[in-house]
Amino acid sequence: MEFEEERALLIRSLKKYGISDKVLSAMEEVPRHFFIPQSESGRAYVDTPLPIGNSQTISAPHMVAIMCNLLELEEGQHVLEIGTGSGYNAAVMSRLVGDSGRIYSIERIEELAIFAQKNLKRAGCSNVEVLRDDGSSGYPLKAPYDRICVTASAPETPLALIEQLKTGGIMVIPEGGSYQQLFAIKKNEDGSIVKKKWGDVFFVPLIGKYGFKN
Repeated sequence: MEFEEERALLIRSLKKYGISDKVLSAMEEVPRHFFIPQSESGRAYVDTPLPIGNSQTISAPHMVAIMCNLLELEEGQHVLEIGTGSGYNAAVMSRLVGDSGRIYSIERIEELAIFAQKNLKRAGCSNVEVLRDDGSSGYPLKAPYDRICVTASAPETPLALIEQLKTGGIMVIPEGGSYQQLFAIKKNEDGSIVKKKWGDVFFVPLIGKYGFKN
C-alpha cells in the first residue's frame, strides 16, 4: 500500500507523547497523504504542519494525536469541530466515534470546505458533515455536543461554544495571538467549567464573530 511503511513509522514515533493505543490505531487507519496538496505528498508522514492553501495548514500529526487524546473520544459521540482545514483531524476523530457517532465540522473558507469534502469521501468518512460558516459561533442546530475540538487559536474561549457543550463534555481549544496555549475544558453539572492548560502551541487564528477579526 502507498506510504504504508512511512505511516507506520510515524505512528510509532508518536508513542513518546503518551498517546493512547486507540488514538494511534485511528491515525494509522487514516492516509494523511489524502489530505494534503499533491505538491506536499513527499512530506505526508513527516511530523510537521504542512500548507494546504489559503494561508492555512494541516496540523502536525503529533498535535492531532494530542488533541484527540485530550478529547477522550468514545464510540457514538457527537462532536463539533471548528476549522475543518483539509479534513484530516475530522477523519481521525471519525474513526474514534465510529459509525454511530457524528462529526460536524465547520470551515469558513469555501475552497477548503470543498477540498475537505473530497478528501473525506476518498478516505471513506461517511459520518462527517462539513459546513461552511463562522465556526467561532459554533453550530447551535445540532447542539449540545459531547466534544468540541477547535483547530484555530481564539483570543479567549467563545461563550457560544461553552453553551453548546454538553454537561460532562470536553472541549480542546488553543488560545492566544503570538503566544498561544492549548487548553482542555470540562463542563460541570452546574454549568461551571474546569480549564486545564496542556502547553504552548502555534495555530492559525480563529477568525469570526467570537474570534479575531479578519
